[in-house]
This record gives sequence, structure tokens and C-alpha cells, in this order.
Amino acid sequence: MIVVTGATGQLGRLVIAALLKKVPAGEIVAAVRNVDKARDIAALGVQVRQADYSQPAAWDGALKGADKLLLISSSEVGQRASQHRTVIDAAKRAGVKFIAYTSLLHADTSVLGLAAEHRETEAMLAASGIPFALLRNGWYTENYTAGVPAALSLGAVYGCAGDGRISSAARADYAAAAAAVLTADGQAGRVYELAGDTAYTLTELAAEISRQSGKNIGYVNLAEADYKGALLKAGLPEPIAELLANSDSGAATGALFDDGGQLGRLIGRATTPLATTVGAAL
Repeated sequence: MIVVTGATGQLGRLVIAALLKKVPAGEIVAAVRNVDKARDIAALGVQVRQADYSQPAAWDGALKGADKLLLISSSEVGQRASQHRTVIDAAKRAGVKFIAYTSLLHADTSVLGLAAEHRETEAMLAASGIPFALLRNGWYTENYTAGVPAALSLGAVYGCAGDGRISSAARADYAAAAAAVLTADGQAGRVYELAGDTAYTLTELAAEISRQSGKNIGYVNLAEADYKGALLKAGLPEPIAELLANSDSGAATGALFDDGGQLGRLIGRATTPLATTVGAAL
């Protein structure tokens, strides 16, 4: 039995879909905060169990009978470490035999502010005694293509990544990687640095949006503080604005770049090209 946490999230749903291509639905458990939002998943024959990262009592039931666990990192930055500990402790009590965790690209050396809680979680896993694998996911291309409507409206892509190259991949690529690890043997101890096959700058992202939209879209590089201010002005919550600005700033120094090709090899195909994800956003 494979349990997937955060199964109604954007990545979690894609992982469920990828697993269904490999194992029977009855061997998959979707652990979700809100069961009502998982009715479509339940309709596929997948078991749905209620479990909230912030409610420790629910996890013993959610993990009952689990052999393998995909711990998809919490989206609540600043609370992730304690929430992940809740799940790992419950996994120990439940006798889970293997955990795959969605960490961050080069988490052990990353300068990104996001990395600290991932490093803490990796240390918890190492101390847990449970065999585990690290899926150190790079940036999702969708993190940038979500801004396509704003770019079309403003006539520019804004950021603070300078000429830094970004090796992103589509969420579906990372989901396929998770499914591959969860259904393969001999994964304990593996550390996967997962990133797209090709890299681009934000200037090149703007050029691709221009090419496909027929509009003249440029890239405007700002100071990190100015970019954060622009995101706040656009209505983003302060933690999200801080996260995006810090990540862009890190990208300028290579924090979102990797050319090892592990993701493509793991999923057995090329990662989704930037042009495809831009096209989908348009």
C-alpha cells in the first residue's frame, strides 16, 4: 500500500494519476485535508483518508497498513518542519517501510531561504530509522508560467534573476519521478537531484511568451527588494512575495540550475519543454 500526502494538491493529484498507470487503485491511499475535495479521486477507486499536517491525531489512522509513503512537503512555509515531523513520527509508529520525500534541488547546499526546512526534514528522516529516498525537486515551470497573464497585461516579465539559468520542469515530470521511485525496488538511500533537461533565463522565457503570443514581451530585471515590493503591490501575501523574490535572487547565482539529467533518466523520457508549458498557459 502506497500513501500519498497532500493528495488534492497540484502535485499530489498528478502523482495519483501517475501511480494509477503502475499499480491498482486499491493499493493507493490519498491522505487529504478535506475529504470533500477528493471525491473525484475516490471515484477512481483510490482510498481517501482524512489527515491534516497540523492535526497529529489523524495520522495514525491515515497511515494504517502503509508500506510506502510519499511525503509531499507542506505548503505552509515556516511550519513545514514541525508538520513533517508529525508525519514521520506517525510513519514510525505505523511501521512504514519506505518514505520518499519531495525536497528541494541541492537542498544540502542551497542558498535559498526555502532550503532550511527541507534540510531539517532530511535530517529527521535520517534519524528516523525508516529507509528513505530524497526527491530533490527543482523549480516547477508553472511557477513562472502562472505569471503569463500578468506578463501579457504589463508587456513584460518582471523578476530579479538576472541572467541566471533555470532548469525547471513541469509538475507532471516531477510527479512521474515520484511514481517511478515509489514503484521501483532498491530506492532506499537514493538522493535524486531533479531538474529539467534544458535551462533558460527569464529573458528567454519572455522571448518564448512573445513568440507564442505574438506580443512584444520583454524582461525587466529588478533589485530583490523592488521585485518583492512589486509582488506585494500586485496583491500577493508577504510570505509568498518573500519566497518568490528570494528564489529569483538565488536563481541569479545558479540555485535553480542543474544539468545532471537525473529527472529525464528516472522517468524514461525527455522533460517537458518550456515552450509546451508556456503554450498551455497561453
